[in-house]
Amino acid sequence: MTTKRPPTLLEKMGLNTPMALALHLPSRYEDETVLSTIEEVIALSKFNAMQTQGVVIRNQVLYRPRRQMLVTIEDDTASLQLRFLNFYPSQQKQMAVGTHIRVRGEVRDGHLGYEMVHPAVRAVTPDAPLSVSLTPVYPASAGVSQTVIRKAVNQALKDPSLSESLAEFLPPKLIAEVSAEYDWPQLQEAITFLHQPPAQVDTQALMERTHPAWRRVQFEELLAQQISLKRAHATRRQRRAPSFTKKASGVEQGLLEAIPFELTKAQRRVWAEIGQDLSQAFPMNRLLQGDVGSGKTVIAALACARAIDHGYQAAIMAPTEILAEQHYLKMKEWFEPLGITVAWLSGSLKAKEKRFAQAIIEGGQAQLIIGTHALIQDKVSFAKLGMAVIDEQHRFGVRQRLEIQQRVGSELFYCHQMMMSATPIPRTLAMTYYADLDVSVIDELPPGRKPITTKVVKAARRDEVIAGLQDWLAKGLQAYWVCPLIEESEVLQLQTAEASFEQLTLALPNFKVGLVHGRLKSEEKAAVMAAFKANEIQLLVATTVIEVGVDVPNAALMVIEHAERFGYAQIHQLRGRVGRGSADSVCILMYAEPLSLAARERLQTLRETTDGFVIAERDLSLRGPGELLGAKQSGDAMLRFVDLQRDAWLIELAQEAAERLLAEHRDLVERHLERWLGSRIEFLKA
Repeated sequence: MTTKRPPTLLEKMGLNTPMALALHLPSRYEDETVLSTIEEVIALSKFNAMQTQGVVIRNQVLYRPRRQMLVTIEDDTASLQLRFLNFYPSQQKQMAVGTHIRVRGEVRDGHLGYEMVHPAVRAVTPDAPLSVSLTPVYPASAGVSQTVIRKAVNQALKDPSLSESLAEFLPPKLIAEVSAEYDWPQLQEAITFLHQPPAQVDTQALMERTHPAWRRVQFEELLAQQISLKRAHATRRQRRAPSFTKKASGVEQGLLEAIPFELTKAQRRVWAEIGQDLSQAFPMNRLLQGDVGSGKTVIAALACARAIDHGYQAAIMAPTEILAEQHYLKMKEWFEPLGITVAWLSGSLKAKEKRFAQAIIEGGQAQLIIGTHALIQDKVSFAKLGMAVIDEQHRFGVRQRLEIQQRVGSELFYCHQMMMSATPIPRTLAMTYYADLDVSVIDELPPGRKPITTKVVKAARRDEVIAGLQDWLAKGLQAYWVCPLIEESEVLQLQTAEASFEQLTLALPNFKVGLVHGRLKSEEKAAVMAAFKANEIQLLVATTVIEVGVDVPNAALMVIEHAERFGYAQIHQLRGRVGRGSADSVCILMYAEPLSLAARERLQTLRETTDGFVIAERDLSLRGPGELLGAKQSGDAMLRFVDLQRDAWLIELAQEAAERLLAEHRDLVERHLERWLGSRIEFLKA
């Protein structure tokens, strides 16, 4: 019996074929084509990595203030110290006194003179030749050195099978038309160039990924993605779904008559778009965007009501228990008077309650089902699900969004699906990741909603903030105080929810202060929130569990502690908890110094605008698409070589080319998808 060989570290990274290695392109480059004297490096190297060499004249290990190795090298012009805070015995031997070494790094002015900290080091002979091309630096995982990856890539580039794998099979006319202005190289030439760029290359274009070789690769990858999305779009239209048209009387009409407000013009427009989708005989796949408080929930309720009117079940899934519970309470309030059974399913239910909920869902007695991820567990089986609403869809991983789509479909029918998000999707993201998603936007707030004033305040003025809070509560208004952590962390040294709760309770003896955080049991959380809603608690100290779904119109002030620790979307969501009543609303972003440049820019943007689209674009530029999409949870980076903001103009070229390929060259489509996406195609359907 042969034992199976364990995978190598490279194979664990997915680098198990010449093609995979060829497409493992460098993340950056180092210039080892130029050698400078130590004197030149000291004069020119500040903030620039440079290369020099010399003989080791001293090598010592010090133990104070911490264990470190100091190595001194010299040439005919000067000497230079190398400092290593982490090192191995093998490195001590490599840099023994008398050895000639070549080093590359940035020079800084240290306590003992000019030094390089953790430079790249190689033992060489004094006349060792220099590299003739820039040195690629590859994405790597723990334990895999750059030397191992470079060697494997160079071998792969010589493999005869690569010529076939990277063959030009896209119609020459199409490539010529797309790249006419840009002079892109052929694909294999582009990839070889990116692994081994010559010394005289335009280094800036290479580093910024705007070089024609990068453009050819980016276009090919975007083309594969756009083909996949357009194909998913066409496939969905071939699937059968129940057609839901408006009924003159029933649950939908009853709901419209029962809700105590008129729909805004934007809500009516969006509901008409969704109603049109629901009347089709193929499944709806729509994203409903709207700022916090714009009234997305009532639209979701109407979509569920229409499905129920046709004898189908509807489900609403939310990422957190507190948000799901808010939906459940609201839906019970709206639907139960209309004779509809609303079921609740979450991970925290007792086993008996869970079994009961699962039984009435499977038996069809539950017409509207609200829950968390528990709705897509194996034991949940719907009797006849026709409408699925996924709230804050970016908080679910791609696999989870796929799962609800696939679980609810039968051989005959797929259910209609609607995602909701208060974090707008930037246009470039919508074009690349949501091509099979129709988007509706509620772009106005309900009447009476007042704009929120945002103030940015140093943590040193905390006492002033608390004094202002006292005056605020004395007017009969309520407030939130949001903290980023539950308990003390030695590393972050942040004020915590418990510490703030104790301090504010002492500082505000005439008012009731409540505390809610993620470690409270569900019923304890619900009790605190109910007391806050009833104004039995005037100040609610909370962690980010209140980020979504909490609606207390009398709470018009929010203080966010350590605001520099929060992201754009989180603060935008939190801030949306105020501004829901008739009082002027204020959000105070309290920050600790020193502030990083990114945090300063983030707080400044949030102070200047409450426009979710502006905030989303800034968020995209800061974090990239993976986190905004929830794609990181899938474990697969969707676009490896494209920056959606820098390369936005390429998206339209790829869209046009994808349409032409699908219309005129369907035989080439599969080959192109397999080359660029392989097993990741499924994720693009989510």
